[in-house]
Amino acid sequence: MNIENKYLTWLNHPFMDEDLKQELKNMNEAQKKDAFYKDAEFGTAGMRNILGAGTNRLNVYTVRKASVGFGNYLNRKKGEVSIAIAYDNRYKSTEFAMESARIMASLGIKSYVYKTLRTTPQLSFTVRHLNCDGGIMITASHNPKEYNGYKVYDKNGCQLIPELIEGVIEEIGKLGNGFIEAPKLTAQQEKLINFVGKEVDEAYLNEVLKIQLNPDLSKDNFKVVYTPQHGTSLKPVKALFENVGYDTVYVEEQCTFDPAFSNTLVPNPEDPDAYILGIEYARKTNADIVLATDPDGDRLGVAVKDGDDYTLMTGNQTGSVLIEYILSQMQQKGIMPENPVMFNTVVTSDLGEIIAKEYGVETEKTLTGFKYIGDKIEGYRISKEKNFVFGYEESYGYLVKEFVRDKDANQSCLIIAECANFYKKKGLTLLDVLNQLYEKHGTYLETVESITLTGADGAEKLKKLLADLRANVPSEIGGYKVIKYQDFRTAKSLENGVETDIVGFDKSDVLKYFLEDGSWIAIRPSGTEPKCKFYYCIKGKDQRDVETKKEKYFKAIEEMTK
Repeated sequence: MNIENKYLTWLNHPFMDEDLKQELKNMNEAQKKDAFYKDAEFGTAGMRNILGAGTNRLNVYTVRKASVGFGNYLNRKKGEVSIAIAYDNRYKSTEFAMESARIMASLGIKSYVYKTLRTTPQLSFTVRHLNCDGGIMITASHNPKEYNGYKVYDKNGCQLIPELIEGVIEEIGKLGNGFIEAPKLTAQQEKLINFVGKEVDEAYLNEVLKIQLNPDLSKDNFKVVYTPQHGTSLKPVKALFENVGYDTVYVEEQCTFDPAFSNTLVPNPEDPDAYILGIEYARKTNADIVLATDPDGDRLGVAVKDGDDYTLMTGNQTGSVLIEYILSQMQQKGIMPENPVMFNTVVTSDLGEIIAKEYGVETEKTLTGFKYIGDKIEGYRISKEKNFVFGYEESYGYLVKEFVRDKDANQSCLIIAECANFYKKKGLTLLDVLNQLYEKHGTYLETVESITLTGADGAEKLKKLLADLRANVPSEIGGYKVIKYQDFRTAKSLENGVETDIVGFDKSDVLKYFLEDGSWIAIRPSGTEPKCKFYYCIKGKDQRDVETKKEKYFKAIEEMTK
């Protein structure tokens, strides 16, 4: 069915939502193309898209279709099936969550739904705590207000890995192009929808409190500024900090559950603009750190008092300092498990792996997406070959304890506050600790750049860009020899003219170039936004050296991608 026919089918549907119908009537040709050129797809973090009318949008019809597909997938299991459902503060989140619960009930699936918003890690915990067969989280994480999303989880509270999501996609495909109507539930089916009580929150928070390594450390003379960026982590973080006794200042303007994110320029802790108001609070109160979580409470960013002002830490930098703190304390306290393992991704800095190795901890890399880390955790839980001690991504996501199988900003807030307080008692800031690590292991500069390519035309440009890069593998970048090249889509690695297979990874559209100075550059399309991302891990003698190299690498990549 072509774009115009799809459009007319939606416009003339007898039960089309009136708001969506009006949006359809107002569309120009370019908007029609963008809304209907493809169906909304599952990416690295589920299905995430702009809200609105069309097959390539998130709306009640695409959510129903995804829910029927996921429900039919879950019903492949024999016997009683149950699912946990949670949602964040975004537009339509409550409606989509309840629509999903009603679809599940129509399929005979029992649901446990939160009455009010919760964080993504709490959904992961709930799946495990209530022994559900799966989970749904309605969220677009850190995306702009125009977006919402639909994440799906397995029985272990882990987002579905590709081999499992294929089963869901297969079931959705069986539904064809028709509309899924709102189900009319029987009285018996209505009883399958259950609301989750506070006892699950309490169980989760009790587990988070157990991650502390130095719970008796004095909280005197230590102050935190915290912002949830209008999102879901406000209540759990506030409960945790009050329980522990941290002197915390909350950014009041950003503590409302506002789907428009009215009092922040961007609700993404990866972006410096997310910290503007928090840093203003910190200056006024002389706080030691500023913590910012994203709307669904899975990502955490930190700014550190640096003289008279505040310096933002990247996700890689925060991860490296946390690794140093957690592993050093585990070693000192004699609680390091046998065969310890840490997980990060192929686009995460090398520094964390170097630190972990010093403590006898093995590092295993995965593709981008915390589902791969969650899947690794479960595999070793079953085999008992290795024991998880930490997991993180460069994109500001960390996991300390595996009672959650997704990145957890609530855990992260508690452990980074403890870490900063611990080092302050020794006369150090988190930046001081980072610089000590640089002195010991070499200076690293990690950054991510991106280009935005929206709509059908953007998708074609991105496809051509990746094809051109594959057809023209450079021998040098920025004056430094490329000593190794990896293509995770073809699962091939090229080093010294010898091609070998990349094993242990699903195929993914990622290119990675390793340079003779110990740096690397990776290129991948985003799985959640219309962007192509460029990851840089630059190694040098000192800060001046890495900054100089960065300019050379940026210029070279700009030339390569013209």
